Amino acid sequence: MFRRKLSALDYHNPAGFNCRDETEFRNFIVWLEDQKIRHYKIEDRGNLRNIHSDDWPKSFEKYMKDVNCPFKMQERQETVDWLLGLAVRLEYGDNADKYKDSTPDGAKNTDNTAKNAEPLINLDVNNPDFKAGVMALANLLQIQRHDDYLVMLKVKRLTQDAIAKASQSKEGLPVALEKHILGFDTGDAVLNEAAQILRLLHIEELRELQTKINEAIVAVQAIIADPKTDHRLGKVGR
Repeated sequence: MFRRKLSALDYHNPAGFNCRDETEFRNFIVWLEDQKIRHYKIEDRGNLRNIHSDDWPKSFEKYMKDVNCPFKMQERQETVDWLLGLAVRLEYGDNADKYKDSTPDGAKNTDNTAKNAEPLINLDVNNPDFKAGVMALANLLQIQRHDDYLVMLKVKRLTQDAIAKASQSKEGLPVALEKHILGFDTGDAVLNEAAQILRLLHIEELRELQTKINEAIVAVQAIIADPKTDHRLGKVGR
């Protein structure tokens, strides 16, 4: 599921990499830090390079915190995918001139302009990278996991009232997503934009909920403040 990113980073065994193999995983982390991420100075990588040490998990956990990885050690696939995304971004940043004019294999004879305008037309939902992205996004947004990853994309089922409400025209100002800081990076521009939209929708729902709570409080206060109501005795009237 990491083959494309591993290939882009020139990993020696992109097709056979197994992150569940402990020794292979630890060697991979050392390679990724030494060759691509380089967050630590060379002299500070000793604990991470000592893959046979019983304290290696602690060193790796510290490393995750230092690079601001949002996942936990137990979430190995998500962690590997996030670190690969970080490495790809850093690799591109170091060699921007080299990659800016590159054309993906198999796409040299396609209309790139039309393809970029509609990036979701050729989306393959069965692609392992897509599945990994959905799982990573679900974890970041704290959405409960489901055996069917497509179910998680539905987040919540719309009621008839919600559909009717959505059908009503509303006047508003367009939202510039680039001005809203997401707070994390999935490593994929499309997923980042989806996460921004979901967060803005969630904030809007929270505002509506707060408005209803305020209305309920006002209604209760109006009853309690009625001089004909003695709420302490549970009696109405004098």
